[in-house]
Formats: sequence, C-alpha cells, structure tokens
Amino acid sequence: MKVKVMIVFGTRPEAIKMAPVCKQFLDDSENFETIILVTAQHREMLDQVLEIFEINPDIDLDLMQDNQNLSDLTAHVLAKINSHINKIKPDCILVHGDTTTTLAASMAAFYNNLPLGHVEAGLRTNNLLAPYPEEFNRQIASKISKWHFAPTDLSKKNLLEERISNENIFIVGNTVIDALHWVLSSIDENKEKKKEIEGLIDSKLSFNWRDTNFILITGHRRENFGRNFEEICEAISLLSDKYNDLHFVYPVHLNPNVQKPVNKILGEKNNIHLIDPLEYESFVFLMRNSYLVLTDSGGIQEEAPSLGKPVLVMRDVTERPEAIKAGTVKLVGSDKNKIVSEVDKLYSDRELYKKMSTAHNPFGDGYSGKKIYEIIKEYFYE
Repeated sequence: MKVKVMIVFGTRPEAIKMAPVCKQFLDDSENFETIILVTAQHREMLDQVLEIFEINPDIDLDLMQDNQNLSDLTAHVLAKINSHINKIKPDCILVHGDTTTTLAASMAAFYNNLPLGHVEAGLRTNNLLAPYPEEFNRQIASKISKWHFAPTDLSKKNLLEERISNENIFIVGNTVIDALHWVLSSIDENKEKKKEIEGLIDSKLSFNWRDTNFILITGHRRENFGRNFEEICEAISLLSDKYNDLHFVYPVHLNPNVQKPVNKILGEKNNIHLIDPLEYESFVFLMRNSYLVLTDSGGIQEEAPSLGKPVLVMRDVTERPEAIKAGTVKLVGSDKNKIVSEVDKLYSDRELYKKMSTAHNPFGDGYSGKKIYEIIKEYFYE
C-alpha cells in the first residue's frame, strides 16, 4: 500500500520552497500517494507559482478574505485541514516555514497524532514579536514536528538548544535554492519564455534595465508598518536624489499599509519605478540583473546571494544570521540614515561590493528537495 503524504502550504513563498519537495514525491507514484493541499492564504500570487512549477493542488481551501485577522485565519485553516485529514487519513504531513498556514496545519497534525515534517526548521530570532507572527509560528511547529529539515548547521544548533532530539534533525539546505536554479534554467533553455519575460519587464520599466545599474527593493513586513516604513521610503527617496544615474525598482506589495507610504513618498521620483508585484519567474530574472537588493523579506536573503547580489536587510534582526556571518547579507534596520550610508558604501566601494557579491552562500546546493524525499522514504520503507 502506498504511503499517503499530505503537503500543505498557502502563500507564494511557501509554494516556491515546497515545489521541489512536491515534485520529488509526485515523481515517485509507485511508493507515495501525494496529496497537495493549499489554503490560498495568498490567492493570486500563489496561483502564479503553482502554474510556473506545474503543480495542481488536490485540495484548495481558498481561504483568502479581505481584512481577516490572524485569529480568524488560523481557526479557518485548522478546521478545514482537520476535516480533510479525517477524510483522507494521510500517513504524515509536511509543512514549511512560519506562516499562519504552517501553524494551523501543524496543530491539525498534532491533534490527529500524525507525524509532521517541518521544512526550513530551526530559524530563530528568539523574539516572538520580530518577525511577527512568524517567530511564534515556527517555534510552535518545532514543538510538534517529528522531522526537522534544517537548512544550516546554525538552524540545527538552535533546535538542539531547544532539546529537539539530534536524531530527528536533518541538515538539508534550503529548498529555495532548488527552486531558483530550476526556474532560471527553464527560462534560459526556453527562448520564447525568456523573450516573453524580457518583454513583460520592458513594459513595466522605462529605462534600459539590461545595461543600467538598478537596486531591487522589496518591503512588506508587518513589524515595519507605520513610521519604520516611512523611514525606509525616505531613505530610498534620498538615495534617488543623490544618485541620478542609479535606478530603483520596487514591486510594491498590495497591502494598503505598504501602498500608501510608498506612493506618497516615492511616487513622483523619475528614477524610482513603482510597479505591481511580479510573478516569480520575472522577479528572479530581474533580480539576476540587479546591482544589489534592499529588502525586509526572508527568502531573498537566501536567493540573491546565489546570484551574486549583495543584500541589505531593512530589519533590526534576522532569523538567517548565517548569511551575515558568511558576508552575503548585512542588517541595516529601518533607520533612513543607516540605509543611505550602507548603500553609499556598496555603490562607491568596488572592493566591498566584490567581497559581498562573491561570498559563499550558506543555504544549500540545490538538492534539498531530494534529500527530504529520501529521508521520508527511508522512514516508511526501511
């Protein structure tokens, strides 16, 4: 009898990072029945990723609603997943990272006494409010999980310090590197797709992005909403005035807490290009052509260094200190003077730029999905 593996995710970043895992299990239909359940915590952005990786969910909860709070979302995900667990009776559940979907699916696995695999386990800031609510979500998932798929030695160390058994922790790298290489290779090997993506970017940007230096920006973290976000925007505005030859490309998150300050402070700058969020293929293609990345996101701290792009993180803490230690990432916080100062250094000091752009990325070799599949297979078929 086949082992039933239920893989659960709900946001675009989760879908990107779980796609390599899904593909590994789907390719082994002889041993596994793979049930992919999506909560659609992010609807449109999730669908784009599913299409890129050619993944068709078996169950789509379609839970995205305007202005729903974390309590309502958690309750809805938990109830719905529990209902499907009772119908399908999977042998194990796999979740990723630190979203509300992760939290609720982990709880559902626990309530049903099912073994849980946590992909990207062991990331920590040890501050439950930063990032919020992600740090809480991932710590709860760790309490519940049987298999902890840690991306790095440090994430394993974090788990060991929380008295997680060593035999349940597996250092596998980060699946986002698998996904990144897969997507860029598929673009490079398909001339029509490459031409289509270049055309899409051309339609959004009014400068020669292929041959002109530009900084790619992402920002949407909940803990930066308010004055912090205004400081970030003011820093970008100051930089745009200081460097007329440098362009700033900002795919702006749809959240009104992001849209309002970004459009108010940056909307009239000629060398700042505010565009709609890009689907994953176009985004990583654009990132590969950027000069450096300014972000408060998580996964980009892993992806950009694989492309030789320095990353300045506009947060006070990061759950990826391995990147800081490796020299691929630097924390700059949300203080506008600090952001401006660090961009100044990287833009004017070529040796510093080279040092960051050529530093070793600590987040894996592109075979994380395969390693996770092999660990689960060995458990059930040893």
